[in-house]
Amino acid sequence: MAVVFAVNGERFELRDGDDPGATLLDFLRSRTRFTGPKLGCGEGGCGACVVLLSTYDATADEASHAAAASCLTLAHGLHHRAVTTTEGLGSSRDGLHAVHARLAGFHASQCGFCTPGMCMSLAAALAGADGKGKGAGPPPPPREGFSRLTSAQAERAVAGNLCRCTGYRPIADACKSFAADVDLEDLGLNSFWRKGDAHVSKLPPYKEGSIAAFPEFLKAEIRDSLSTDTPAASDMSTMSSWHRPRSVEEYYKLIAASHTSGTKVVAANTSSGVYRESELYDRYIHLTDIPELNSVSSDTEGLRIGAATSISRAIHILTTQGDGCKDVVFSNIAHHMEKVASHFIRNTATLGGNLVMAQRDEFPSDIATILLAAGSSVCIQVTSEKLNVTLDEFLEMPPCDNNTLLLSVFIPHSTPDSVSSSAGTVNMAGDNTATSLLFETYRAAPRPLGNAVAYLNSAFFAQVSSDGSSGGLILENLRLAFGAYGTQHAIRATDVEKCLVGKPVSASLLLEACRVLKKTIVPKEGTPHSAYRSSLAVAFLFSFLYPATKGNVKPAQAVGLNDYVASDTNGNSNCTHSVNLDVSHKETNCVKSGLNNNDHMLDSCKQIVEISKDYLPVGIPTKKVGAELQASGEAVYVDDIPSPEDCLYGAFIYSTKPLAHVNSIELDPSLEQLKTATVITVKDIPKEGANVGASTIFGPETLFGGPLTQCAGEPLGVVVAETRNFANIAAKRAVVNYSTETLDTPILSIEEAVRRCSYFETPPFLLPQKIGEFSKGMEEADQKIYSAEVKLSSQYYFYMETQTALAVPDEDNCMVVYSSSQCPEVVQNTIAQCLGLPCHNVRVITRRVGGGFGGKAVRSLPVATACALAAFKLRRPVRMYLDRKTDMIMTGGRHPMKICYSIGFKSDGKITALHVDLFINAGMTMDISPTIPHNFIEALKKYNWGAFSYDAKICKTNFSTRSAMRGPGEVQGSYVAEAIIEHVASALSTDAKLVRQRNIHTVESLALFHSECMEDALGYTLPSICNQLTASANYQHRLEMVQAFNKSSQWKKRGLSFVTIAHKVSSRPTPGKVSILNDGSIVVEVGGIEIGQGLWTKVKQMAAFGLGQLWSDQSEDLLERVRVIQADTLSVVQGGWTAGSTTSESSCEAVRRACGIMVDRLKPLKEKLQEKQGRVSWDGLILQAKMAAVDLSAREYYIPGASGSYLNYGAAASEVEIDLLTGATTILRSDLIYDCGQSLNPAVDLGQVEGAFVQGIGYFMSEEYVTNSDGLVTSDGTWTYKIPTVDTIPRQFNVELLNSGFHKNRVLSSKASGEPPLFLAASVHCATRNAIAAARKDIHCSVSGSSSPSFFELEVPAIMPVVKEMCGLDNVEKYLKTLVGPK
Repeated sequence: MAVVFAVNGERFELRDGDDPGATLLDFLRSRTRFTGPKLGCGEGGCGACVVLLSTYDATADEASHAAAASCLTLAHGLHHRAVTTTEGLGSSRDGLHAVHARLAGFHASQCGFCTPGMCMSLAAALAGADGKGKGAGPPPPPREGFSRLTSAQAERAVAGNLCRCTGYRPIADACKSFAADVDLEDLGLNSFWRKGDAHVSKLPPYKEGSIAAFPEFLKAEIRDSLSTDTPAASDMSTMSSWHRPRSVEEYYKLIAASHTSGTKVVAANTSSGVYRESELYDRYIHLTDIPELNSVSSDTEGLRIGAATSISRAIHILTTQGDGCKDVVFSNIAHHMEKVASHFIRNTATLGGNLVMAQRDEFPSDIATILLAAGSSVCIQVTSEKLNVTLDEFLEMPPCDNNTLLLSVFIPHSTPDSVSSSAGTVNMAGDNTATSLLFETYRAAPRPLGNAVAYLNSAFFAQVSSDGSSGGLILENLRLAFGAYGTQHAIRATDVEKCLVGKPVSASLLLEACRVLKKTIVPKEGTPHSAYRSSLAVAFLFSFLYPATKGNVKPAQAVGLNDYVASDTNGNSNCTHSVNLDVSHKETNCVKSGLNNNDHMLDSCKQIVEISKDYLPVGIPTKKVGAELQASGEAVYVDDIPSPEDCLYGAFIYSTKPLAHVNSIELDPSLEQLKTATVITVKDIPKEGANVGASTIFGPETLFGGPLTQCAGEPLGVVVAETRNFANIAAKRAVVNYSTETLDTPILSIEEAVRRCSYFETPPFLLPQKIGEFSKGMEEADQKIYSAEVKLSSQYYFYMETQTALAVPDEDNCMVVYSSSQCPEVVQNTIAQCLGLPCHNVRVITRRVGGGFGGKAVRSLPVATACALAAFKLRRPVRMYLDRKTDMIMTGGRHPMKICYSIGFKSDGKITALHVDLFINAGMTMDISPTIPHNFIEALKKYNWGAFSYDAKICKTNFSTRSAMRGPGEVQGSYVAEAIIEHVASALSTDAKLVRQRNIHTVESLALFHSECMEDALGYTLPSICNQLTASANYQHRLEMVQAFNKSSQWKKRGLSFVTIAHKVSSRPTPGKVSILNDGSIVVEVGGIEIGQGLWTKVKQMAAFGLGQLWSDQSEDLLERVRVIQADTLSVVQGGWTAGSTTSESSCEAVRRACGIMVDRLKPLKEKLQEKQGRVSWDGLILQAKMAAVDLSAREYYIPGASGSYLNYGAAASEVEIDLLTGATTILRSDLIYDCGQSLNPAVDLGQVEGAFVQGIGYFMSEEYVTNSDGLVTSDGTWTYKIPTVDTIPRQFNVELLNSGFHKNRVLSSKASGEPPLFLAASVHCATRNAIAAARKDIHCSVSGSSSPSFFELEVPAIMPVVKEMCGLDNVEKYLKTLVGPK
């Protein structure tokens, strides 16, 4: 039986010959023209693949819509469904949808790879809100141009989508522009209105019902199918590969007739995002057509939900039931479930599937934990026997196989007779028969709104009654459930329950319970942050029970118990009031601040830019070139290029050992059905070529390791197969035989590299000059600190588009390669060298890159080269698109470092001397590592250190190669400068801001430390920036407010910090080519690559300005005549590298000069024509120029002069709040001022500043880079590596671009914006340190035995376990001991 569905209104069919394991994303990208949905992770964790799924109910004649992750959704499971991709909303030719136009107009797309997914998440929210306006008695329609969404709902529409470029703020603004309750003036910079002139009529119009109309032909087919007898979908005689049983009995017939190893039972297939499969199945059994698994029923006992019910539907059912019967348990379960995964996963993932993963696969399920505390049970069928078992018993059973079918989940009502509402009242007069319910759920996770597995989750159910004799509360019935902490499955803490039940709740009893709990919650060996997870269990139990302790009950008043529960955004208490008690503010001192559904994530933010009209259209905040195409899915990235005929697909085989002999590489013989073509290894490199996979000025790097592999993650070969999925599976299951005889142990730490003197050489010309004599500076100091240490970890790029290339053999031994690279010219050189060809035989084309951040520079070279080698060898097109795990393991990232420093300073904070010993972990090859000491030291010199000396070592280790990442070396150097300042301030017991002010450069000291970047007093804007930010951010007042808050708050603390940057950038030589076509349209080519930074946008504006100089009155607007086209190494040569923040301005200057050449050619002709006919139009001029044989193409190679290096200035103040119970950090506010010179495009530069700052937040606060004992990366996907999301950025995010205008030697007075603002995110880390310092002043968070309690080194990143540990993993027990007193 065919599977029939629609995509953007078009009919598609799947039949038995089609791959049953193909995902919807595979189908869309290989079988349709709709490539808007992108493969970002393949795990359902990034949102790049989101589409809208629509289902039609023929009986009700209604369609429902929901977002879904197409990378997990199986295409065969879409029978009679309609799919809408971003192309289905609209297009540039047929008219953009308001979703597209508003995202583009709010400058919410940079590289654009995530934008189609953002559009569809928003579209799904809009369609869902539209649906609420249907049915009986619908609410009145929203205001014209708006939707039924609230601002809070609109923000949450994209809470599960990842973006690495924008910093999310403009995306949230675009979403909120649809909200009925929005104040448009609160929205940020956009292309629709100027500040103070906002009106909905200026927005692209939105009309309800404009999203995802269900196709009429599919409605008809659905009605026909209901009116006719359909054949059984599971007839085994057809040898079908896809089965849809219509009953439990039919399911078991299929199981009996199938081979278990080759059969996969699926409902939503979201488990494949958790457990990335390397298996192939020849048969799928799809469960969603079994009525019993979809049924929902309720009675006086409780609620029964079918196992195939989606989590989103379960949330709706529980919310409705909870509101209707005032069942606090149902309501709180629903509220907690909204923090499970993301909306586009919850919409398809099933309740039963989640529980089966928890039972069978040790999945750290939140749902299992909360249902366990609720006293739930499940109905299962084992072959012919149907069983009802408690959830505890189900979880303890042997792992389920296909013979066990979970049918339904039963959740009992929790409304005892004595409780008439969810806020039952304890009778404090002593009526022991009256009981009340208390039910709360908690989770501590890196992200507040889900899309992150919890470190620990818990749920607590209690029946409490008053004790007339003591006046306290007694726990009569108790269920304490914990999960996700490194355990096989969620458990009941029965020993703790026994400890507590039947006794009056008191501090001493709670302390005893915490001790028992610590012995119960013991993560299995090897669980990361195991002590932290145990401490969370204690913290949550304390949050649950402490308000009910005897000393805090005041019977005279009635106040909701949970008004003062200790909780946090990331460690929520999800409870409504369930016991009416008064809790003393002074005793608990905790404010509930968890994000609820109606809470705004983001406050009103300010963007202040000054628009310059000196060089129009340069300087105006135009929309990013191609933003609408990116939103509508029309923008073509490398993997969107249609596969040529006979195209093959490649996947890397990489080493899993850090140092070993590679004896052989073999494919798994059981995978013959994969149609694998071959394995390409070093042996396949032509004899004229060389084993070269990358090259820099410091030398070449091998393409394939072997016979000796140097690190885990080193490429050993490429599997080439007929499909991408086949290639990936074959590569994962390749058998590599290693041996380590005769080899030393690998070098897997900086310390070991130092011990064995394993270093790369640093060319002396790259080392900055030292300043003064360190020994003399130390003699002048009043105080000294010796041999202090800072360690910094790595950071992964997490560009949304992984490394990719397409190689197509061409005539005459040539090769055309489409590469997602920041340096196509170097790709060309490397491929030519590897294949032994002249460069003119290799043509590399790069149109746009889906995010780079330095990772698409050197690290893109091996991918393109391996792809070209495979195509050359097999004489067929080959494309490679690395899966996220392979990319994370092979590509490396930011350089880890160890820094030791000694410093001398005066009693007033003036620093007199600094010496730094710098140790850099470069990995196994040099890459660009020799430049890192220079970059680090230059960034460190942002303060006047007095006498300054250093020593730098680049360590060669057996880790994957580290490469340039946004601000390479400079991020670390700038941060270490702040860490040193903080240390000095701590030693002097003074505010670090005062120490910063004391050591900020004067014009004279700046000239000493940065002699190559001479700056006059007008150009040196940093002091005025600091003064301005101090005033505009109300720094002193807020500091006093923070101090007052910390004195009154016991379980939350705040910190405020202020940091600066004085950062040197250097321009590179860059080509530009301008051509005018016959019709007067203008084509521009540059060496720089559009990677999301707005290079094309600025270049387009510059070309229009440059050619517009022919008209002194600027009467000819040429902007829309200009098109910037892709980089082609056989068209524009010497393209160089797109890196270092300056390529945009260099490309602009090259184009400006090329335009100058053209103006010089055209000006005499224009003047001649003017004499004859008066005014001359552009079209008329170009027509005459063509007839006069004027050369209408000009090329210029811009070589920066003395002004090629200059300093960028900025400052930031950030305020954070930490939760001492969970370690969660909330960024309350960040204020930035950044000197952009005279911005070439303020919208583009603002986006760069915000995006860089948020990427820096990731480095300093959330992105934990983890490797195993062999150096193999284990934080290798969206499940384990957490970049910032919209719910983790500053709640109030204010940015000002300072238009200093004093930079006449720059390109039209502009300055770079791509990298320097990232360093300002250190303000968040420093503020967190200050908050921790405030906490450690309290006795229960003090660290005993510390020789210097006022100073501590805070790790980078300062993730939740780190913050909690610094505040004391045992702070709850310490606090309770102070209440209990000595025994």
